[in-house]
Amino acid sequence: MKKRVLPALAVALTLAAGGPSWAAEAAITIKEYGFKPNVLVVAKGTKVTWTNEDDIPHNIVGAGSLFRSAALDTKDSFSFTFENAGSYTYFCQLHPFMTGKVVVNP
Repeated sequence: MKKRVLPALAVALTLAAGGPSWAAEAAITIKEYGFKPNVLVVAKGTKVTWTNEDDIPHNIVGAGSLFRSAALDTKDSFSFTFENAGSYTYFCQLHPFMTGKVVVNP
């Protein structure tokens, strides 16, 4: 019986090179005065997009001012690409009780 080594080798080489070459994307919805999901776990290099689904403006401010959006009206969005592993908290400056977190795995 012959073993099929080439497909497994191709997968191993792709993973060793840092994974597939396409960019990952993830979404957070702003709705009912909250971020959904409230905690998002992504891989390093992921572009996260927040979209406002509420009828009032919101914005997104990263702790330490790593990122900051303008006020987002209904259906407006803001994106940020997380290049480094770590835990990143953020909030709505217009409604400071609204908080969320993005956890970036290596």
